[in-house]
Amino acid sequence: MSRHAGLVLLCLAGCNAAVSADATPFGSVGSEVATGHASPTTSSTSTSTSTSTSTSTSSSTTDETSSSTSLDTSTSAAPMPDFGDVAPLGCQGKIDIIFAISTEYPMKDYQPRLIAAFPEFAQALEDELGDFDLHILVTDSSFVWGMGDCSQCKDPDDCDPFGEPNLCSAKIDECDTTMGSGETFSSGIGSSGRRCDLAGGRRYITSEDEDLVEAFTCLARVGYAVATPQPFDSILAAVGKPLLESDVDLNGPGGCNEGFLRDDALLLLVIIQNSYEYGSLGGPYQWRKALYAAKGGDEDAVIALAITADNDLSPNLCSPGEPAAQPNRMRAFMEEYLKHGTIESICAPAYGDFFKNVAAQLPPLCDQFIPR
Repeated sequence: MSRHAGLVLLCLAGCNAAVSADATPFGSVGSEVATGHASPTTSSTSTSTSTSTSTSTSSSTTDETSSSTSLDTSTSAAPMPDFGDVAPLGCQGKIDIIFAISTEYPMKDYQPRLIAAFPEFAQALEDELGDFDLHILVTDSSFVWGMGDCSQCKDPDDCDPFGEPNLCSAKIDECDTTMGSGETFSSGIGSSGRRCDLAGGRRYITSEDEDLVEAFTCLARVGYAVATPQPFDSILAAVGKPLLESDVDLNGPGGCNEGFLRDDALLLLVIIQNSYEYGSLGGPYQWRKALYAAKGGDEDAVIALAITADNDLSPNLCSPGEPAAQPNRMRAFMEEYLKHGTIESICAPAYGDFFKNVAAQLPPLCDQFIPR
């Protein structure tokens, strides 16, 4: 071969190398297939790969024949990689449920309706989700614990029916007086008046509790004439997003609610309150922002049901024949701020249908859920 012919072959090999480097059949294109979109990280990786390929190929042009063979192989068609099943994992029946139950005196008429509806709720969850995996927590909505009449003590192992108010020799701990912790020892009039013993010593119900209805009945008897309801203060504390900064991590290791809130579960809120919502800090915008932040910004991971006064409507069940009262910010939150919010009248004779309707919303949200 003449010296001029060799130079021509070297030139052709260099040109082919440049074309191969720019083609890059994987890199950023492959990343877009895997994730559904190109991210800044993916683009950076692709550019680095392309530069490395170009440099390596250019240096190989000094090897004439072997370089030409290598270039022919790199430009041949290659099968696209198998990225596997990219469908959402779903919640797999995992639902974290928070009940915020008012302890105002008129709740003596409404707490029994809630407890009576719970078996229908449990059945609806089973019908909709099959093998569900529930965490159920009833929040402590105050910073105090007290038993003004020791005759309210229902179990001498937990307190002394003949003791001295206000504690009646009750065995309480710090969590019993912590806003947002799971309520396991209610003390007001009409309450369980004893410690609800849950599996593992937890402050919330899990699948390890043998009788779901019995466990919930104990927790939900929070009593009445105890404290002004602060539903969102307690809920936001329970999910770790209180509006007032706190160094208390209720869900973390050693926390009162350790392990309650799961990254791979939907969050369902149930608020039952006979009055307008006026005791919690902030308002609908702040509540919405904090709740979505607790679920990584996923608006489809938070579902809520409020059973409350309907005096802001006309006609209504709570004050039939009377004109509508001032607006209720609970209604604004449920209907205008929360994507999956439902509000119902506390004056309805039964609540079973309310829970069935909410349970019916869960399967599609569960199926599309992506843990964060």
